[in-house]
Amino acid sequence: MIDPEGEHGVTLSHRETVTDWAAVRGADIRFASVTVSENTNWRDVAAERNLAGAQHAGIHTGARHYARPGAVHDQADHFVRTASALGAFAPGSLAPALEVEAPSVDDRFVKAWIKHVRHAARVERVLVYARLDCWTDRLHPDKWADSEVVLWLVRHNEIPGRPGWFHSRLGLHQHGFGTGLPGVDGPIAQDAVVYPFTLGDVLL
Repeated sequence: MIDPEGEHGVTLSHRETVTDWAAVRGADIRFASVTVSENTNWRDVAAERNLAGAQHAGIHTGARHYARPGAVHDQADHFVRTASALGAFAPGSLAPALEVEAPSVDDRFVKAWIKHVRHAARVERVLVYARLDCWTDRLHPDKWADSEVVLWLVRHNEIPGRPGWFHSRLGLHQHGFGTGLPGVDGPIAQDAVVYPFTLGDVLL
């Protein structure tokens, strides 16, 4: 379900296949977040193709890291090296994102990762992506979410930009995961900007 008045995007891991990024852009998709790394050594071999294809189609594209417990500085360094090589920190890109799902990735980890990535990549704006249960039960963004951190809520309620959970730094909502988006082979996660944020608020 797409709200024609909103600002919409997609989220990709190594599981999704985009066959035509121009068709995706033609469906009014304006931003994309691509998982490029996980832990301290894994990288998605399809990320280079996805980032380049999305950027060529005029989609604001950014890199995402899937966090694992421990070695936070090594994970941040691995992410920055991988994302930098893919051109993911260029002006106009979607800000870099940390995906929090694995158990034991907590506030201390998130705060340290943000600080290290900011220093290593020379960026300020960072996105933190997590499911509703992480936001309500594990993470406490008031401890680390300053004015350049934007929260990203994964809650598939099929109401773009209206997640049913509020925080002053909540700017993105993953509202669904399904088929039917032009240019995509199979299901893909779909996202929307949450008012009063705009797309410009989540770009570098």
